[in-house]
Amino acid sequence: MSKFHASGNGTLTDRYVAEVVRRIPAGRRGDVADELRATIADTVEARGSAAPETAEREVLTEMGDPIRLAAQYADRPLALIGPGLYPTYVRLLTVLLSTVLPMVIALSAVLDVMDGRGADEVIGGAVGAVLSVGAQMIAWLTVVFALIERSDKRSDTRSGAVRGAWTPDDLPDRGVPKEHGAAAYAGVAWHALLIALIVWQHTAQPYQTDGGLRLDVLNPDLWSGWIWPILAGLVGLVTLDAIRAVRVWTRSLAAWTVGAEAAFALPLAWVLHRHELFNPAFLSDANGGWQTPQFVYTVAAVGVLAGGAHRVLKRFRETRD
Repeated sequence: MSKFHASGNGTLTDRYVAEVVRRIPAGRRGDVADELRATIADTVEARGSAAPETAEREVLTEMGDPIRLAAQYADRPLALIGPGLYPTYVRLLTVLLSTVLPMVIALSAVLDVMDGRGADEVIGGAVGAVLSVGAQMIAWLTVVFALIERSDKRSDTRSGAVRGAWTPDDLPDRGVPKEHGAAAYAGVAWHALLIALIVWQHTAQPYQTDGGLRLDVLNPDLWSGWIWPILAGLVGLVTLDAIRAVRVWTRSLAAWTVGAEAAFALPLAWVLHRHELFNPAFLSDANGGWQTPQFVYTVAAVGVLAGGAHRVLKRFRETRD
């Protein structure tokens, strides 16, 4: 057998086979790996090339994208979320439903108890939160991953429009850890929690005055303006964190982070600076007339801007192109 060219942390063949078999059922990986290696080796040797490295690269290029080949071996029908993304989709959904959703439910239950509601009302509110917030999480995460999936398909089929035809240079090095996986999952959970809390406090109006009046915690006037770019920025950050969990992080994706962070941080800092984030009626009732010092809002606004700038710089440092 020819001695193939080593690149990165393994031969091109090893890296190609690894990309294929990691996307098919575990019980078939050994047989498929052996079959692929034998096919590649036989094809390379049949060409009788004086440069086996060149022949190996040509054979792998002709075999095509390993993701497509894996789908053929898995014999799976077309789906909204394909086999390449489905495991990460399930992991992220598990994180959201096991961390963010319980936090929202617990907060809702605590506020209901503090309002003096009975056990039946507390349980009813918790069930309502599970159905409404949980359904929103599942729906929006599915939409995000479906868009990522369709983006991959378009970039595969539109040669040169988004990226060129697949070549062995697209193979990742074997043994390279997914450095940002855990951080990306945490980012999705955190930003999704913020979205859920913003929407929930507006629809559920969790704060109740002594007179029984239910209030938003955030300024309800924001829903006529600044809350929408803030929510759009958070949705963008959720999407980018989801992409970061399943793809190599590139400079073009980092550039999108600038837009998402700007949409979130700039209006949030502005409304903080103008003391317009919280509902005045809520503050008056909760603080008993005590006025929050100006410097608190200033520090908070600067912190939001500094945090956004730090995250943007960090994303550019994480790029690989």
